[in-house]
Amino acid sequence: MRFKRSLYFAIPCFLFFVGASFTVYQASEVEKDTLRLKTMMDGFKNYHFNPLEINDNFSEKLFSLYMDRLDNGKRFLVQDDITQLSKYKAKLDENITEINYDFFDMSVLLYEAGIQRAKSYYNEALVKDFDYTIEETLELDGDKREYSKNYDDQKLRWEKLIKYEILNRYNSSLEKQKEELAKPKDERKENFEEKSNDYWLGEARSDVKKVFDKWFSRMENTKRSDRMDVYLNAIAGLYDPHTNYYAPIEKQNFDISMSGKLEGIGARLQSDGEETKVTEIITGGPAWKEGSLKPNDIIIKVAQGNEEPVDLNGMNINEVVSYIRGKKGTEVRLTVKTDDGTERIIPIVRDIVIMDEGYAKSVTLDYEKEGVKNIGYIYLPRFYADFKDKEGRQCAEDVAQEVLKLKNQNVESIILDLRDNGGGSLRDVVKMSGLFIEKGPIVQVKSRDRDPNILEDEDKRVLFDGNLIVMVNQFSASASEILAAAMQDYNRAVIIGSKSTFGKGTVQRFVNLDDMVWGQTEVKPLGSVKMTIQKFYRIDGGSTQLKGVVPDIILPDTYQKIDLGEKEYDYALEWTKIDPVKYSQNVRNVKNMDKLLIAKKELN
Repeated sequence: MRFKRSLYFAIPCFLFFVGASFTVYQASEVEKDTLRLKTMMDGFKNYHFNPLEINDNFSEKLFSLYMDRLDNGKRFLVQDDITQLSKYKAKLDENITEINYDFFDMSVLLYEAGIQRAKSYYNEALVKDFDYTIEETLELDGDKREYSKNYDDQKLRWEKLIKYEILNRYNSSLEKQKEELAKPKDERKENFEEKSNDYWLGEARSDVKKVFDKWFSRMENTKRSDRMDVYLNAIAGLYDPHTNYYAPIEKQNFDISMSGKLEGIGARLQSDGEETKVTEIITGGPAWKEGSLKPNDIIIKVAQGNEEPVDLNGMNINEVVSYIRGKKGTEVRLTVKTDDGTERIIPIVRDIVIMDEGYAKSVTLDYEKEGVKNIGYIYLPRFYADFKDKEGRQCAEDVAQEVLKLKNQNVESIILDLRDNGGGSLRDVVKMSGLFIEKGPIVQVKSRDRDPNILEDEDKRVLFDGNLIVMVNQFSASASEILAAAMQDYNRAVIIGSKSTFGKGTVQRFVNLDDMVWGQTEVKPLGSVKMTIQKFYRIDGGSTQLKGVVPDIILPDTYQKIDLGEKEYDYALEWTKIDPVKYSQNVRNVKNMDKLLIAKKELN
């Protein structure tokens, strides 16, 4: 199985409003899926950087990708299910153009039947008296696993899986007990008592049941619309890895992650079986100020002000969140069950919640090596921006403030840390790059069938003219790569990090599907599509797509032996090159720094 790390790498400058054409539909609620698919495909055809022909080749690729995402561990479908579904393998292009859901409906029917079979298999296995002395094998890598030949084969595989899970927990418990027994009695955990092997085996079996009960409960509560999201995203994924369908709540979550703020109560939640548990209260938020809601509280019901409460039992986390979030100044009443089993109603007035852990931060480093004076360090976790609020936080402005703070502390060098920074606002990366040069081009952006658009820093002022180091790694992507590439091309900064950055050289913007449909409020909201509409290029004409940015000084790290990045994704766009643009700067040229050459020799 290839090692991949989920990241968000889009560069949404602003919400992309599609105004070229509108389609008028007469739709009922049952046709919502048809409307979503039709408008999504219209958007791809008109605006995607690399539109695809909807043909048999497209169909076969879609079949493979969707089946992989539907049952990626090959736990629920058997070979006979695949045989039934395979008759659609070359017909999905027709299903899409004719808006036919025969294949999708059959896949959901077979998959949900598989869930019910598996539920009976694991429950039977949990009461079975296993023979733990025999040697057996179990393939844990879903990519290497084949579909079960038949139901008997599937049942045997589930028995082995349950047996493996029990043994795994059993061995872990024995190891922990062994560690405690090795300690002097006065250093052991409070109330520690040695337990028998049978006891730990029983505990392991009980733990496995709890885990699988919760897992299957979540799967059984999955709605048809959630399954449809998987299908729509399989279609979108054929265009490129960063083109995705977003249900309305997912788009809202995305906006929150980009802006670092939301309107709500300020509590982090998670599904716990059929219940919703509070995991964290955000400091400074409405729930924190009210003071009654605590971590581990179970939210049972939600009411909007004095309205009738809605029972949350069995709801997925996105549905729960949609009831709890709301406009600033409105009241939500939570019925919660506390650790001691008591129930109470907690009224909370929603407000703006700021999640500042995602914002830029700086510190001055003490470095006593002879000849090196104060060094400033700025950590930027992402290129955030609030596209809906002009007064909202923008990362370029925040970094500028951190630079000023460091200058007031008389730093002569600054380290800008972009490691693990998956990207964000294109507008802000251009502004931020301009903090370190007089003026000039930062990046070239090219739409399909159009000449490149050169995005420039037009402000002649230089906020910081001292030594600059930009730190990156394999997970520095998109906007991070733009800044690192620009500073490298200008010879303005030394780029330090792993063997290459991620290699995402594409630009995404959001298409709100509601904006493409007149009326039909009864089926809206339809959701949004994050779509690749452009590629970006370095000012030297090269692209970071697939290749990334190679640092000036390469440092070994944990992932240096593992293939990572855009090149590991299916259906990534190709690497291309365009003409360079003229660029120069006279602030500071790292090629003239003797210390750089010395540092390279020492590190090598």
